[in-house]
Amino acid sequence: MILEMKVPSPGESIKEVEIATWLVKDGDYVEKDQAIAEVDSDKATLELPAEASGIITLKAEEGDAVAVGAVVCLIDTSAAKPAGDAPAKAEVKPVVAEAPKTEAPKAAPVAEKTYATQAPSPAARKILDEKNIQPAAVVGTGKGGRITKDDAVNATPSMGTPTGGTRGSERTKLSMLRRKVAERLVAAKNETAMLTTFNEVNMTPINLIRNEYKDAFKAKHGGLGLGYMSFFTKAVTRALALFPDVNSMIDGDFKTAYDFCDISIAVSGPKGLMVPVVRNAENLSFRGVEAEIKRLAIKSRDGQITVDDMTGGTFTITNGGVFGSMLSTPIINPPQSGILGMHNIIERPIAVNGKVEIHPMMYVALSYDHRIIDGRESVGFLVAVKEALENPLELLMHGDAKKALEL
Repeated sequence: MILEMKVPSPGESIKEVEIATWLVKDGDYVEKDQAIAEVDSDKATLELPAEASGIITLKAEEGDAVAVGAVVCLIDTSAAKPAGDAPAKAEVKPVVAEAPKTEAPKAAPVAEKTYATQAPSPAARKILDEKNIQPAAVVGTGKGGRITKDDAVNATPSMGTPTGGTRGSERTKLSMLRRKVAERLVAAKNETAMLTTFNEVNMTPINLIRNEYKDAFKAKHGGLGLGYMSFFTKAVTRALALFPDVNSMIDGDFKTAYDFCDISIAVSGPKGLMVPVVRNAENLSFRGVEAEIKRLAIKSRDGQITVDDMTGGTFTITNGGVFGSMLSTPIINPPQSGILGMHNIIERPIAVNGKVEIHPMMYVALSYDHRIIDGRESVGFLVAVKEALENPLELLMHGDAKKALEL
């Protein structure tokens, strides 16, 4: 019996996927539920499991875009599993001669010069030496093809020839996910009135709490780290409650406001930028936020993130500081109206109570859609984030760090 395997639908809005990688070869014997391919949608990379055991025949190539519901492979379920480790082949296929590869055009050889035995004029020689150009690379216009001073003045070095070295290049197709990310970023720039406001945060209070309790937090909660993201997520949910317009979206002539905070956390995965969502972050404890971020980060790293994990989100946090970014203007994640950018922490001298002190400082940035968020709300929101981060014990932990950290 021949089973036709069709592309399942990864989500409602997805009509097409791309075969990223075949994990098996044509003619291999596969087991039921064995991962046979990775497919890219415009939202995530998903594994395609075999629907039955048997010998597989591939019907699509890597890089092919196939419609949801299209047949991508056949499985001969009547084929017996081959003995040993040698893969069985369904049939011996005739060898099809490949079309001859088109070689990259070679640089045209320099025409033989009639001035081969005639040296450039002294003035031309001096100019060519200064430009580090060989006379053989210059076409002379003088008598008998001799290189004149004007020829030397107008000569330009060929790319790569003066210093040597390789100059290879490679052209590869962007994944469907990468193309969708690019499309969304351009749309965000073109279709929103995006502005960015900045502030800075003294990270000393958070560092003091982390230094005091991170070991106990890790021991109590099964190796879970007490990172900066839980403080920032809690500060953001508090600020969104104070400035609800930042937690809303524009839809034509209407505004949609939310009474919950689904926080998208931008992470870098093996397939590119992923933005999984921490649902109802306003109800989570510090431990809950850290556990959820860790779970989603592991899924992103292992390529197991799903469309459901990244669907929705009312506000985004992105941390360019982990890569060393000092300051940036993050791009809104549409259709959301705001995104908070974190940056690296640098010790800098600041004025504290009339005295100069050195503290770990971080620049923070809020990019927002000015069509729906005014300057007062945007600046007030970022100031509220700053206040909570600089006074986390009172504003985020209600005066009891141990209780807030569930120690």
